[in-house]
Amino acid sequence: MRKLSAFLAALLWVCIQAAAPVAAQEWPTRPVTMVVVYPPGGTVDIAGRILAARLSEVLGQQVIVENVSGAAGMNGTDRVVRAAPDGYQFALADVGPIAISQTIHKKPLYNSATDLTPVGLIALLPSVVIARKNLPANNLQELATYAKANPGRILYASSGTGGLNHLACTLLNKATGANGTYVPYRGGAAAIQDLIGGRIDFLCTSTPGAAPQIEGGLVKGLAVMTHERSPRLPNLPSAYEQGFTDIEAYLWLGFFFPKGTPAAIVKKLNAAMITTMNMPAVEARLKDVGAELVAPEQRSPEYLAKFVVSETKKWAPIINAAGLIGQ
Repeated sequence: MRKLSAFLAALLWVCIQAAAPVAAQEWPTRPVTMVVVYPPGGTVDIAGRILAARLSEVLGQQVIVENVSGAAGMNGTDRVVRAAPDGYQFALADVGPIAISQTIHKKPLYNSATDLTPVGLIALLPSVVIARKNLPANNLQELATYAKANPGRILYASSGTGGLNHLACTLLNKATGANGTYVPYRGGAAAIQDLIGGRIDFLCTSTPGAAPQIEGGLVKGLAVMTHERSPRLPNLPSAYEQGFTDIEAYLWLGFFFPKGTPAAIVKKLNAAMITTMNMPAVEARLKDVGAELVAPEQRSPEYLAKFVVSETKKWAPIINAAGLIGQ
């Protein structure tokens, strides 16, 4: 009897192992959930919904967007970390919960490099330095000169302490010597309104937040915080052009499955992602919100895995310099 039970158990295991590759090849056979790690209405959510609509067509199953926000994107990311690795939940996440969280929290909810399966990098959204209209500085060098001439008087802000744009301004201050007093806000809209009203001097924000204000003449743009100019703001010089070669800050978007998701499923979603990104209508809509699609050679799971490690290392010293560990 024991021999029979052992035989049946072994047979069941063999059947399960044989069925797994078949299930992976057939994926998806039902709707798939894209967990967007921020609330509805923001840039990441908008990008997710643009992608989800066309991914549904490519995969032949509906891709349902579910917003799981909180803890600066970590709650939604953790939801996917804990999901079954069967391909039916994946995260649309960014630099915050994937890279910044690993240093800024003493005990992050997960290890981004080992608890997630990268699918592919999608887009970059450069950070932009914008200033009040009457600030006597029109570029980064003039900002540095003005800040040094007015020690302790210049006020700068971001959309939230410990977020990408706060760290971008910290990076900017380190590179230019434009140290000032940080004014924390709980959201980008309030910070931009105070900048327009002249109550603060400059701030760092993403391209979608900056572009309408610059184009409307409500604020002045000082730099795009990347090596190249942004197609969304073609007339605004980059930090690199202005001689600040160490300044580079951008929001980036990528897809992630739970750890252990079968390679065949990862490959299939990556292929669907690339097909979607190559659609002219998708590219145009993403550009409208300030997102720049990454180059073809940057879209693989392998590239994203290395990119996550490099981004985590990149922001660690900036977080340390700002004294933000344990936030």
